[in-house]
Amino acid sequence: QVQLVESGGGLVQAGGSLRLSCAASGRTFSKYAMGWFRQAPGKGRDFVAAIRWSGASTNYADSVNGQFTISRDNTKNTVYLQMNSLKPEDTAVYYCAAKSGTVVVGPRWYDYWGQGTQVTVSS
Repeated sequence: QVQLVESGGGLVQAGGSLRLSCAASGRTFSKYAMGWFRQAPGKGRDFVAAIRWSGASTNYADSVNGQFTISRDNTKNTVYLQMNSLKPEDTAVYYCAAKSGTVVVGPRWYDYWGQGTQVTVSS
């Protein structure tokens, strides 16, 4: 089992920045690919970004490429999502997730999920 706890969400004005953190406990964190997803009210859970277990490769949704940065620190069992130039359409609950094996974008492939953290961007 892997337990994931997100933090760092909040209310920010458009153009601002936030850094989300996801702390993992349980089985060896460094063996898992990690992903960030988001879900806006009334919508499905969308892929945002993912990072390989080693941190050597990353994937981003087109909508956030160049705006968000995913990173991880395996010594701290933590994955981060740096979000810059935030827009009202970035408003959502953000979830981190873990899976063994390769990085994929589909949420159904991820085995473990955090409880989510709310990000609200005001215009």
